[in-house]
Amino acid sequence: MRRIISVLMENEPGALSRIIGLFSQRAYNVDSLCVAPIDDSSLSRLTITTQGDDKVIEQITKQVNKLIDVLKISDLTEGSHVERELMLVKVGTRNENSRSEVKRTVEIFRGKIVDVTPKNYTIELTGTSDKLDAFVQTVGQTGEIIEISRTGVCGLSRGEKAMRP
Repeated sequence: MRRIISVLMENEPGALSRIIGLFSQRAYNVDSLCVAPIDDSSLSRLTITTQGDDKVIEQITKQVNKLIDVLKISDLTEGSHVERELMLVKVGTRNENSRSEVKRTVEIFRGKIVDVTPKNYTIELTGTSDKLDAFVQTVGQTGEIIEISRTGVCGLSRGEKAMRP
């Protein structure tokens, strides 16, 4: 089962390495991770997407919570949450018909063309991982996927619930 774990941690050298090292030592796979400083530059928020049942996730959260760099940890998938991922995709177009179809697909998925060359479009798309996967599958039918870069999932709890220092 896919789980999204959010970690509030010190923005110090080696902090990320210690957390990811813990995953590696225990043979837990990281599907994606997204990390950046928050409004307090001494802290960073790390969002890890991983797989595991309730028992595995409980072990992960307990182990990560023991690290001195970690202030708080939360399993976002336990409650309602908002998640997004950013993707840049370079699509090759063979002819004018293909270019039109790619542009139409970008509009349907509410993406944005951020670079244009005579044979390629570079497209920015934000949304859930499922939406991004659907876009890649759809646009791949009319254009050639040349290159993809994805940020990994980031997310926040819905409503009043917040992870603060």
